[in-house]
Amino acid sequence: MKRINNIADLERLKEEGLKSLYPQELKISVGMATCGCATGAKEVHKAILGEVEKEKISARIAMTGCNGLCHEEPIVDIYIPGLSRITYGKVKPKDVAGILKEAASGSPKTRAIGRTDEDIFPISGLKKRLSSNGKLTQNSSVTQIPLINDSTFYQKQVKIAMRNCGIIDPDNITEYIARDGYFSLVKVLKEKAPDNIILEIEKSGLRGRGGAGFPTGRKWGVARKAGGSIKYIICNADEGDPGAYMDRSILEGDPHAVIEGMIIAAYAIGASQGYIYVRSEYPIAIERLEIALKAAREAGLLGKNIMGSGFDFDIKITQGAGAFVCGEETALIRSIQGSWGEPKQRPPYPAIAGLWDMPTVINNVETLANVPAIIAKGGAWYSSMGTKESKGTKVFSLVGKIKNVGLVEVPMGISLSEIIFDIGGGIPKNRKVKAVQTGGPSGGCIPADMLNLPIDYDELKKAGSIMGSGGMVVMDEDTCMVDVAKYFLGYLEDESCGKCVPCRIGVRKMKEIVEEITKGEGKPGDIEILEEMALSIKDGSFCNLGATAPNPVLTTLRYFRNEYEAHINEKKCPAGVCKELIKYRIEPEKCIACGKCIEACSVNAITGKKKTPHVIDMGKCIKCAACKEICPVDAVVTK
Repeated sequence: MKRINNIADLERLKEEGLKSLYPQELKISVGMATCGCATGAKEVHKAILGEVEKEKISARIAMTGCNGLCHEEPIVDIYIPGLSRITYGKVKPKDVAGILKEAASGSPKTRAIGRTDEDIFPISGLKKRLSSNGKLTQNSSVTQIPLINDSTFYQKQVKIAMRNCGIIDPDNITEYIARDGYFSLVKVLKEKAPDNIILEIEKSGLRGRGGAGFPTGRKWGVARKAGGSIKYIICNADEGDPGAYMDRSILEGDPHAVIEGMIIAAYAIGASQGYIYVRSEYPIAIERLEIALKAAREAGLLGKNIMGSGFDFDIKITQGAGAFVCGEETALIRSIQGSWGEPKQRPPYPAIAGLWDMPTVINNVETLANVPAIIAKGGAWYSSMGTKESKGTKVFSLVGKIKNVGLVEVPMGISLSEIIFDIGGGIPKNRKVKAVQTGGPSGGCIPADMLNLPIDYDELKKAGSIMGSGGMVVMDEDTCMVDVAKYFLGYLEDESCGKCVPCRIGVRKMKEIVEEITKGEGKPGDIEILEEMALSIKDGSFCNLGATAPNPVLTTLRYFRNEYEAHINEKKCPAGVCKELIKYRIEPEKCIACGKCIEACSVNAITGKKKTPHVIDMGKCIKCAACKEICPVDAVVTK
């Protein structure tokens, strides 16, 4: 690629990218992020290549990242010049021939999940018509397909950090440039002094999206003023929360947004070297980052004398070994330096003395992906969204007992209820919400009667939880909250670096007590001991892993104390989850004697004849719950 030296070079590449995004021929894009690949996108992609060759269809085959509709994967987008872009969901290889036949004829059918008439560029505000001549020549088979942005899943979303995910080919730098990529970098190199960049980020109100929520502009300002001949920028992509995959999806779908954000941050503080610390469990993200970094270097956007500005900066990838504690910034720094990943005493903070004791700014993936948009449209634009103390948007991974599993980007201040019911579609099988866990394993469980809680850093903290990196796990009425606390304590025990006693021993002891409670071995006074230990661990731990580790216990005790008491005093699990406390029985008045439970039981613990209610022998029962799951009339209950 020819080196980019000025805005004219960038404009030329933008036109090239637009031709790639909206070609004069049929274009077929397959979502090839991890969520797509896990559900069969590679096989669908292979089937498309085979069908195109077999039928001699003139088409451009491309890939994209995740557009957030993870519950519809694998996803295929069909772009027909002059028509809307049509999105198909849950595509199987056997569906490919029919879809391509429709596309080639110019008459897509209603099995599509939605259409897009125009792509709104979130940075410039430009609306690009999806046609070669600026006009759409729609036919009736297209117009009866609903607009995808009018769906309940997208209506309340605002895409900034995820603005390009699911639209561009992440391996094609010109498609990123076509969406106004790297224009913000030109702006800061040619027009803005470093101090003014920091002022713009401060004006935006952007706070760290990795969990702590520290003001980004303030952190940059401290690092800029700090002494030191060398300064560093680190992108924290060590996303370890169970159920969280926001950062992974951004890296897989739009790596250049993160790279551009890092270059701008480096210019603002005077850094010459950057590192992206990404866990080795993210092979697709690493591969796409490597491709993107190579393209940026070839274009002269990384390396020496970037765009003739005299500014030198480059980026290296460091792979983490999967230690959750390395998400903590000082542990992450030690890992990059080749040491054991464990936290370091603060102060001094990394912005003063970080990597190799030099001033270092650490921002997470989502934070950096927002930076180019803020520079382009201004801090006031970004701060116009959100709440008083939490500005802009936040990406959440919506998982658990929810119909529409996926990634959502919403303005700060939206309620949990809106995300769960309006965007997520509610709970499957018409069950009720019991709790929502935010903030990962160190977060808290918020009860159903608090679903109107607005989501921002301060409100979640008041409720006993945290924002974290953005994991959101929805739980229904069949969830035991004591069991949930046990799971997260076990996870945190395994991930503790062991450096400090409160975390190393305290978390393990809390898990042992909770484990005894789930087995029916809990004693009066256990709840009070857990509360006392939790507060001591929060106050005495060396880093935030230990300081937040008691949150799952404290919030479940705060909002679901009655479940702990039932386990201890009645030796009963109200949700019917804890095996040692469960006894199954079949309600005679509900049983239709269909025999399905007898067939499902692997130990012959169920007996019964036709037209006679069946019976479970608890002496034989191994409590596998197969009978409960298969019963068509919910006659199997716990007692």
